[in-house]
Amino acid sequence: MAATDTTRSQDDRSVAELIKQFSEQTSHLIRDEMKLAQAEMSQKAKHAGAGIGLFGGAGLLAFFGVGALVSAAIAALSLTDLEVWAAALIVAAVLFVLAGIVAMVGRSETRQASPTPERTVENVKRDVEELKESRH
Repeated sequence: MAATDTTRSQDDRSVAELIKQFSEQTSHLIRDEMKLAQAEMSQKAKHAGAGIGLFGGAGLLAFFGVGALVSAAIAALSLTDLEVWAAALIVAAVLFVLAGIVAMVGRSETRQASPTPERTVENVKRDVEELKESRH
């Protein structure tokens, strides 16, 4: 009977050790997933910041384009020589084209900044599935 008690106590101890190991691994996994989520969100914030800055640049270029159009209208009304206002219109057109290009690049950057950390979500789903499978 003493041998049976010793065997049970070793079995209980190994189950306790397994539970302790499972708990430690789970907390380590959760910490790692949190670090991954933080890194992923930091990357997304960088893209969002770049996109917002580029949109600001596009707005500034469009503002200068409007200023050039105003200058062109003034030159066209005050001068009879078409060269001055034609040059102002060309400058305005170039500024608007540049504003469009910068806006498109800004839009591309902001599209890359989705609010959810996709890789982390997928990893957590996979971990949960593995835990469910290991229980059965």
